[in-house]
Amino acid sequence: MEDYIIWFDHLGMSDVDRVGGKNASLGEMISNLANAGVTVPGGFATTAYAYREFLATDGLKDKIDSALDALDVDDVNELARVGAQIRQWVIDTDFPEPLEQALKESYAMLQAGNENMAVAVRSSATAEDLPDASFAGQQETFLNVVGLEQVRTSVKEVFASLFNDRAISYRVHHGFDHKLVALSAGIQKMVRSETAASGVMFTLDTESGFRDVVFVTASYGLGETVVQGAVNPDEFYVHKPTLQAGRPSVLRRNLGSKAIKMVYHTDPNAGEFVETVKVEQEDRNRFSINDAEVEELAKQAMIIEQHYQRPMDIEWAKDGDDGKIYIVQARPETVKSRASANVMERYLLKETGKVLVEGRSIGHKIGSGPVKIITSINEMDRVQPGDVLVTDMTDPDWEPVMKRASAIVTDRGGRTCHAAIIARELGIPAVVGCGDATEILKDGQDVTVSCAEGDTGMIYEGALDFELRENTVDSMPNIPFKIMMNVGNPDRAFDFQALPNEGVGLARLEFIINRMIGVHPKALLNFDSLPRDVKQTVEKRISGYSSPVDFYVDKLVEGISTLAAAFAPKKVIVRLSDFKSNEYANLIGGTLYEPDEENPMLGFRGASRYISDTFRDCFELECRALKKVRDEMGLTNVEVMVPFVRTVGEAEQVVNLLAENGLKRGDNGLRVIMMCELPANALLADQFLEHFDGFSIGSNDLTQLTLGLDRDSGIIAHLFDERNDAVKALLSNAIQACKKAGKYIGICGQGPSDHPDLAKWLMDQGIDTVSLNPDSVLDTWFFLADEKID
Repeated sequence: MEDYIIWFDHLGMSDVDRVGGKNASLGEMISNLANAGVTVPGGFATTAYAYREFLATDGLKDKIDSALDALDVDDVNELARVGAQIRQWVIDTDFPEPLEQALKESYAMLQAGNENMAVAVRSSATAEDLPDASFAGQQETFLNVVGLEQVRTSVKEVFASLFNDRAISYRVHHGFDHKLVALSAGIQKMVRSETAASGVMFTLDTESGFRDVVFVTASYGLGETVVQGAVNPDEFYVHKPTLQAGRPSVLRRNLGSKAIKMVYHTDPNAGEFVETVKVEQEDRNRFSINDAEVEELAKQAMIIEQHYQRPMDIEWAKDGDDGKIYIVQARPETVKSRASANVMERYLLKETGKVLVEGRSIGHKIGSGPVKIITSINEMDRVQPGDVLVTDMTDPDWEPVMKRASAIVTDRGGRTCHAAIIARELGIPAVVGCGDATEILKDGQDVTVSCAEGDTGMIYEGALDFELRENTVDSMPNIPFKIMMNVGNPDRAFDFQALPNEGVGLARLEFIINRMIGVHPKALLNFDSLPRDVKQTVEKRISGYSSPVDFYVDKLVEGISTLAAAFAPKKVIVRLSDFKSNEYANLIGGTLYEPDEENPMLGFRGASRYISDTFRDCFELECRALKKVRDEMGLTNVEVMVPFVRTVGEAEQVVNLLAENGLKRGDNGLRVIMMCELPANALLADQFLEHFDGFSIGSNDLTQLTLGLDRDSGIIAHLFDERNDAVKALLSNAIQACKKAGKYIGICGQGPSDHPDLAKWLMDQGIDTVSLNPDSVLDTWFFLADEKID
């Protein structure tokens, strides 16, 4: 029987040529990883030999070979016609008797008397999922298959799916000989996830290739909705080193809309095994799995990755009956794990425009062109090279024409759907899960699709100017001080950590508050007494979190821990919130709590805010978040920076307040650094340094206050220059005071990013670190190396 069918527990990775990559991997995990904690449902696979014996029936192979030899796969209409014809030939051909008998006997053994047992029938190509190829989504999967007749039909459909349009096209364009690829059907016990959840996970970040995280997606019901991109799932990032240390390790949570779910069909006579139903709003507003389940998934993913010694792409399902988590597929990740880490590719928009639509970004590229709204596969020939393909859901069937597009935009889908995987493989920017792109965008209008600004992808009106910068980081020259980076956006942390750096010299907390929270902390503390309209808006924001205050603290933790994990073990200096009153007022509920100041730049900000009776409870939430990141998650590379300290008395009060909230200087290695950004700070540097572990110079405010000008005023903007002699005198005073006291001295203001010659002057002054904007790191580094050599 083993010529035709092999049980999973008799298979391993040496059997790829017999049962394909997916089925060999299932056998490998059942045989080797069950005792290590990886749970895989049992089953069996048909062999490549069985498939070839089937093709030998009634001259089927010769007919298929002739049809494919004569086919031009770039002719989309002809590809569709020939593919459909071949698939019908396969369906119409009977199984050879030995395969028929083996299938019948094995299925009966799997049932073990349970005639109502459901199975999944999955495809596994013998060239599939090898390190140099991703056949993801090219063949069929059938779920909730019950009874021998349905199993027989599903296996036939799986065999036929080797000749899907997308599979034929992929093999031709990637140099795979049709004749050398065979198909195996895996028959596996179903996990009852229709009453629970399922999804996909990767053992690296799919956008940046960062290896220290597991990226998990989850949605209700059977997993095909996530795989197909029919649903926008929940997303989670888990930090591997933190998980291994036994600490809370979920870095990020993004609540997906999860509008639909796939369940078993309620009508056994419907002719369909599964159906798609709507998810109740209450369930949509909460996460489909909890943190403990996310961490359990990540543990299993790490065991699998360790066994295979390479990044993995894994499908999982939670059983609603027994509550357990199962691995149903695992294959090598084939895009980011192959990318070169030595070449830094950066796409930069050179102008801005009106944002028409937003969604989840795939990759970090930018593309532009005329919109082509496509509603079905029958319209695919309308897409011309350079068009922006816009559709509800980019079905993997469309792969033959996707490569023509300059960018792809979809209403539905998450970052692990097949459309996203194919877009990454093709190197095309894609923005998925926009919700209403097909309604807002107009056929033929020029747009720019930007994935270069973080997790959120933007579709701008018009063809905007952008550039691609490439640098090789193989042989970065040595320079006599450390270059750190200013990174406010946690969305870009995994990407930016690949640049040469010595950590983060400035992580702005207000960026996290503005982008990830969007609500004034007072509005969350006083949630019950908010006006009705504000309360309803806030309720939508805090979906998935246990309380308004927990939402604020947890989102701060997510942002801070993402930055800390990305750059660990290098230092990440987190600046406490430095919003001005007008900026706080722009947050949801902000106008209820903020004063109306004539000049907010010189008003209620920084240390004055923290120690005030009206804001202290908000400040304590920031402290709670920082303490959780450092003490509970163990990310002690996070350091604290206090901005805009006007007097030595304020310095003493804010340091004492930090200590009262569990952030005492020296405890658990904590350094508390002060922003040196007022002339008073530089002039009385010795006195301020008594309360802090060093300075980080904020050259923007220091220049503004030294020269007595408003940096936001266009009228006098030409006078703003950090290289002014008066500013340099203060900079020098601060640097020398820190060096005399043996304390840290760095600069995180805009000046060195804009003026490499200022960075050179600071280098000569003996500054410890210069923290630059990421887009200027490489240019400044090479400039300083050249200057040093000269």
